[in-house]
Amino acid sequence: MKRYNIFNQVHKGLRALLYETIIKLQQTDFTDAEDADEAVQQVKIILDLFDEHAHTEDTFILPAIVEYEPSVVDAFAQEHVKDLALSNKLNGLLQAFSLTISPDAKREIGAAISNAVFEFMLFNLEHMKKEEDVLNKLLWRYYDDEVLHGITMKIIAHVPADKMPLYNKWMMRGLSNTEIIGWLKQVKNNAPEFVFDSFVDLAVNELAECRWQKIQEQLTEGAMLA
Repeated sequence: MKRYNIFNQVHKGLRALLYETIIKLQQTDFTDAEDADEAVQQVKIILDLFDEHAHTEDTFILPAIVEYEPSVVDAFAQEHVKDLALSNKLNGLLQAFSLTISPDAKREIGAAISNAVFEFMLFNLEHMKKEEDVLNKLLWRYYDDEVLHGITMKIIAHVPADKMPLYNKWMMRGLSNTEIIGWLKQVKNNAPEFVFDSFVDLAVNELAECRWQKIQEQLTEGAMLA
């Protein structure tokens, strides 16, 4: 039986954010104020969402395992310390860039920001893979899927209101069509109609037209949309 992967949806969203940000940074002219600001704002989103993600794991995921596997929890907690150091490095570079005036300095610090984001991405891609490989197996060993879904609900309720739309945006971009259909069905069955409508609007805005058309056709076949 396929078990519930508590990390799948949010990790796909966070990976999509990392991938798209790296591409944006590669294309950014840091001497162009508008171009640079767009890149900087996206890097700030990375820092905000990954910080919140680490906090929810420290608050909800690791405590569920610590009684059974304290050494594993300690190892992951130490990785979160390293992740924080990488975040602080990036924050320092963003602050330095905001105070920079000369074009040459903007290019130099912009390149440093790009390299730091790449370093941050490599660490977090490996970290998320470890979570899915190691923590999932432990969660499956000690808890059934009903309990794991309950942990997910606690995490969702804990996420600040200003960050949830950003998580939803990047999860929508990162999930497969099948996963999006399942997500929309879950929202349809468990949330008020206006919430479901907002998710449909999100899908329309964030997905390529050809993808949304395929999803809409399957939703319509399931009598979800008029």
